[in-house]
Amino acid sequence: MTDSIRRNKTFILGVAGGSGSGKTYFAQALKDALGDAATIVYQDNFYIDQSHRFDHDGGAVNFDHPESLELSLLAKCLGELRQGQGTRIPRYDFKTHRREREELYVPPTAVIIVDGILIFHPEDLRSQFDEMVFFDTPEELRYERRLERDVNERGRTPEGVRAQFLKQVKPMHDEFVAPSKAHAHVVVRDLGDYHEHFVAYRDRLIRLARG
Repeated sequence: MTDSIRRNKTFILGVAGGSGSGKTYFAQALKDALGDAATIVYQDNFYIDQSHRFDHDGGAVNFDHPESLELSLLAKCLGELRQGQGTRIPRYDFKTHRREREELYVPPTAVIIVDGILIFHPEDLRSQFDEMVFFDTPEELRYERRLERDVNERGRTPEGVRAQFLKQVKPMHDEFVAPSKAHAHVVVRDLGDYHEHFVAYRDRLIRLARG
C-alpha cells in the first residue's frame, strides 16, 4: 500500500482467512483506530436465505461454500462505494437464517474494510480491493475460536459445531479459502506478524484518511 492515493478516493482493504483466524479482530482494531473514517463490511451479511434448509444445528447447510453467499452483490456494493456513493447491504440473521427486511446503509468513508473467509475467491470481488491481507492461522486455534463463537453467539451445540467443522468447514477451507491466500499482498502468520502489520496498516490508513 502506498500513501500517494489521491484524496477523497475510497480505499478498500480486504481481510480474509479461515473462520477463527483473527481477521475480524484485526478489522475491528483498524476500525477502532480510524474511527468515523472507516467502515467494516462483513461478508456474512451476504448469505442467501437458508431458512428452508437449516436443521437447527447446521449440518444440512454448507455455509462455507461460495454458493452460500451472494458475492456478486458484495462486489457491486463495493463498486458503488469506490465511486463515492453510499450503498445498501443485506442484514442476515444467524438464528433464523433469513435476510432481514431492513437493509443496512453503508456510507462511502475514506477507508472500507471488508471481512470474510471467501472474499478473495471470485475474481470480480478481488478486483475491488486496493490491498488484500490473509490470516494464515493453525487449524486447531481456528476451531477453538469458532466453537466459542458459535455456541455463545449463534445458539449452536458443541457437538453440532464439531460435526460441521469436520464435514464442511475444514474441507471448504482446504478447497477455497487456503488457495485464495495466493492472491494476498500480505500474509499474517503469527502474533509477531500481527503486531507489525497492524501498526503499519493503522499508521498508513490514518494518514490516508487525513488526506
